[in-house]
Amino acid sequence: MSALRQTFAITAIGLRTIPERLGPASVVCIGIAGVVAVLITVLAMGGGLRTAQAQSARADRAIVLAAGSRAEATSFLSRDDVAVIASAPGIRRAENGALAVSAELLLPVNATRKSNGQNGTVTVRGVTPLATVVRSDVRLIAGRMLATGVREIVVGRAANAQFANLDVGGSAHFYNGDWTVVGVFASGGDTHESELLADADTLMSAARRTGFNAVTVGLDTPAAFDGFRDALVNDRRVKVDVERETDYFGQRSAQAGAVMDVVATTIAGIMAIGALLGALNTMYSAVSARGVEIATLRAVGFGATPVVVSVLAEAELLALLGGCFGAAIAWLLFNDHSFTTGTVTGQTTGYLHIDARLIVEGIVWAALIGLLGGLFPAMHAARASVADALRVS
Repeated sequence: MSALRQTFAITAIGLRTIPERLGPASVVCIGIAGVVAVLITVLAMGGGLRTAQAQSARADRAIVLAAGSRAEATSFLSRDDVAVIASAPGIRRAENGALAVSAELLLPVNATRKSNGQNGTVTVRGVTPLATVVRSDVRLIAGRMLATGVREIVVGRAANAQFANLDVGGSAHFYNGDWTVVGVFASGGDTHESELLADADTLMSAARRTGFNAVTVGLDTPAAFDGFRDALVNDRRVKVDVERETDYFGQRSAQAGAVMDVVATTIAGIMAIGALLGALNTMYSAVSARGVEIATLRAVGFGATPVVVSVLAEAELLALLGGCFGAAIAWLLFNDHSFTTGTVTGQTTGYLHIDARLIVEGIVWAALIGLLGGLFPAMHAARASVADALRVS
């Protein structure tokens, strides 16, 4: 009998005996399913953060920060700085002739989570009336836009879903006052949907601040960026860093996504060790239970290679079943669900999109665990002495 036929014959015998070892086999499947489900879900979180950040940016917008600042929250720009920035060339004008310049202030405030009633942190962004001109993707889905000079806020869709008392007509208490919710907005699923918008001057007065964090500018065209940036970098009246919005949010999304990828790999790696140990134990038990059978086949002329392949095939089958089960769990329970991740300045809501790429990646992990879990038991089975195995029986 050829080696290929021997392999098929031994593999078929081994697979037929799996129902007799259903308990140990289920341990392998469940362990690997857990690894794959966690891996896919956390990787999807990283992808969701990347998407939320990327959707916050447009090529025809620029963001101006104080020189050396790496983020809006750590930047400070005075009113004089804002005036100089607004005088730079290449800025788009609104229909009423006003320059598309939005000087903004970011502050963290406390809010009550709907899910558990505990305090959380949300970002309130102080904006000027031109903010919606600069960010044309912001659209009201309930209520009206806030008025200037009064304590009113417009709430992002994600923040509205997550925190209590932020429906239209409700109020949020921060900076020694109640701020009335007059509207809810959406902006294409970007990070701004996790924020509150307030009048910049009113917020600045309430928080006793004297300046802004950043200025967002709408440009005539994406090509106008270079002239706009060069004019400000060479202006001695200000010390600022100027970035395309796509570059600014691209860096932030890459950093956030990379962190989540590391978290996913670390957690899945730890779980994979446990699943691997379970697979090793199960496959060693399977080899031991089939010791007489394997020894008999070896005695009648079956080679070592078909034995190795048959054990590996069984391990891979269990692993792939577990991988598919884990991928199905992740997709059914979490696909398109929202999640929230927070920093000291606020929280960002993203959406889990579990696609074919993530599913394939999870199943590849399962296959690798199955390969490692079956390799050593397979080699042990192939090297076992035929005489010893028959003697033990």
